[in-house]
Amino acid sequence: MRVPVDCVAGTGMGALVAGAWAAGMSPAQMRIEMSKANWHDMFQDNPEFSELSYRNRRQSQRFLPASETGFNHGEIQYPPGVVLGQKVKLFFNSLVHANLGEPEMQQLPLPVSIIATDIGTGERIVFRDGSLTMAMRASMSVPGLLAPIAYQNRKFVDGGLVDNVPIREVRERCGAEVVIAVNVGSPLLKAEEVGSLLSVSVQMVNILTEQNVAQSLATLRPGDIYIKPDLEKISAGDFDKHEQAAERGRVAAEGAAARLQTLSVGETQYAHWWGRFAAPAKKRAPRIDEIEIAGLEQVNPEIVERHITQKQGEPLDTEQLDKDLLRVFGEGYFESVDYSLLRTRDRNILRITPVEKGWGPGYLRLGLNLELAGQGATFDLRLGYQKTWLNRLGGELLVLGQIGSTYGAGAEFYQPLDAKQVFFVEPIAGYERRRSAVFQEDLKIAEYAVSSLAGQVAVGVNVGLLGQVRAGWYEKKLSASIETGLPLFPTGTVRYGGGFVGLEFDQFNRLHFPSKGWATRLRYFSSSDEDFSRLDARAEVAHTIDSYVLGAKATYAGSPGSRLPIFDAGQLGGFLNMSAFAKGQLVGDDVTYAQLKVEKIIGTFPIGLRGDMRLGLALEAGYRGAAYTETKRTGVLNSTTLYVGGETPLGPLYLGYGYSTSGTWNAYFFLGTP
Repeated sequence: MRVPVDCVAGTGMGALVAGAWAAGMSPAQMRIEMSKANWHDMFQDNPEFSELSYRNRRQSQRFLPASETGFNHGEIQYPPGVVLGQKVKLFFNSLVHANLGEPEMQQLPLPVSIIATDIGTGERIVFRDGSLTMAMRASMSVPGLLAPIAYQNRKFVDGGLVDNVPIREVRERCGAEVVIAVNVGSPLLKAEEVGSLLSVSVQMVNILTEQNVAQSLATLRPGDIYIKPDLEKISAGDFDKHEQAAERGRVAAEGAAARLQTLSVGETQYAHWWGRFAAPAKKRAPRIDEIEIAGLEQVNPEIVERHITQKQGEPLDTEQLDKDLLRVFGEGYFESVDYSLLRTRDRNILRITPVEKGWGPGYLRLGLNLELAGQGATFDLRLGYQKTWLNRLGGELLVLGQIGSTYGAGAEFYQPLDAKQVFFVEPIAGYERRRSAVFQEDLKIAEYAVSSLAGQVAVGVNVGLLGQVRAGWYEKKLSASIETGLPLFPTGTVRYGGGFVGLEFDQFNRLHFPSKGWATRLRYFSSSDEDFSRLDARAEVAHTIDSYVLGAKATYAGSPGSRLPIFDAGQLGGFLNMSAFAKGQLVGDDVTYAQLKVEKIIGTFPIGLRGDMRLGLALEAGYRGAAYTETKRTGVLNSTTLYVGGETPLGPLYLGYGYSTSGTWNAYFFLGTP
């Protein structure tokens, strides 16, 4: 409608719109960028699982990622939010052309004000100068979801708590005679819709927001223009409904067309006015003369440098830089990794600014596993303490313990041998006590208590982001005693040791429920004391076609040319490991397993949770060259599994049923870290 404005102010999503608009992005461009953004992924800080460092991947497999809690000097410290906002901030950078230099609010062609809240004092804060992207990020820090922004010894959150429609600010900033106020506040939930802790928290924020909105709207004058889109059934978290929301906004604005038209100017005048904004988008990416890493205290800068592919003397590749910074974040040491472009005389300096976790470098981690099945139940609770950056090369100590169906304790020391952490040495020691059931003709006829004390020393190589290759020496002392049932197997203690080599590569895009990628694991051990060796091999692949995910897996455990010890043998049975049979029901040597599965994506989780809901069908086959239990079950065994599952904050959740044509079946409920 060709209505020029003299200043603009915004809060929350309004801060994003105001900042991007003043930095030169038209409304049409905004809608394009919004449609390109993956909002479900935006609120997941980490990159894809395959882009994490091997160490970070390994911790995610054993512990719940959301359980990370700082523990330093006897004090517990918590992360500042469910989402740290790593991808959100990089998205803001792209909107306002930060690759051409961080926009300073006071230098924009239009006065811009962004409203935030000081979470320490409750004070209304107005950003009028300084970093535009920092102010936008601060104003969108929804309490409890997005971590607050720390700036000048203060912490800032969503400005909607104090001033969601900043009418007063534009009157004070530029003496606005006419205010165009747009209210996109979420309507309050109905009483029957408020039930969970999350919905109560959302309603509390909405109530606070509506109170200050009412106060602001009361200051509107007869000459002002008020636009209120119909946002029924669109909440503040429905970023994936942006297209629908934008259309409703257009309808609401067209409803005020008659009044807006009175403020319209001619095409030439408007084009001249808008031309001041659009100019930055036409500039070329600058050539980078120098790259510097700033702000690190404990983490070695070479950990960051090894992921940065930008070359000095070449134009800035922002798309690749964003990917590189996410890989840096995937190391697990930082709460944010950002960049800025500095100009000194005729030189362009790319400054990388990783911020080390304020709740590190020591962390408590929690893992749990609950499996209920028709033939028994298991529950394990795992607790670990990880101390990172014990030295300049990045030495780490992990101490862990476990109680439940399996008791255990252990310690691992990971010591890189070079600054880029390509080579490493890792000694590991651990104790475990578990119960091992013996099955015959689908009946549990005995149960043994099996304890093991093991240790190893490995040297290895980190192969980029693929994984690790390692070799070393392994020692194990294994004791077995019967607890109930028939004494079918020998008891006592066996001890053996020998050398091993292994590799583990993982290129799945997710830890649980991957939709693409592959993984493989190989380990060969040769005992120098006992006459046996052991080969463990595993390969998996996943691929998506439309809303279906196809997967395949094959495993092998056996002793080439000899026999595995009875209580350290290969096992089949349990969910998606020959599901029709009880956990550990099929024990033996030369154990081969194959699986084909197809999963239908039937739903997605709310923003903030990665993954989807799936209905799956798995066809399984297993074979034992030598059967130690269920000795009458020979040849190739089969199992068909039907299940529904999805990823939750407590790990993967499954409900499943397995059936074999040999007459066995099992039903499952599974939750936690495997």
